[in-house]
Amino acid sequence: MFKHILIATDASNLSRLAIERGLDLAKAMDARVTVLHVQIPFHVFAADIAAVIDTRPEYERHAKAKAKDIAGAVETVAAKKGVNCAVTFVTAEHPHEEIIGTAAKQGCDLIVMASHGRKGVKGLLLGSETQKVLTHSSVPVLVYR
Repeated sequence: MFKHILIATDASNLSRLAIERGLDLAKAMDARVTVLHVQIPFHVFAADIAAVIDTRPEYERHAKAKAKDIAGAVETVAAKKGVNCAVTFVTAEHPHEEIIGTAAKQGCDLIVMASHGRKGVKGLLLGSETQKVLTHSSVPVLVYR
């Protein structure tokens, strides 16, 4: 049914679970996987504490280290499961746009991602990239909570 699955990750524990389940689904369907992590660019004022206490070079160094950690972990799990997997990292202001755009460019027929289930003020202030992807994507989205 699905031949190319895009799994979006923010490197959270919940997102790691979505990667595991997405890779399981890919294995069952003999699909290939692209895992995408979108890093928000450095801002002087930001909601992410790392962006506030770091200088631009420190922030970028931490982002590269985080990307390397994600890639290593995902590639290890994918190899154990026998799933063809590529890992991609981009820096972008609006992660949901990159997720949808990458799915289109890569020819993905399913997007898998986690939802933190934020509601109320937290949901309003932090936003929900998952909700934005669900709202704007023409590709089916599978959400893990």
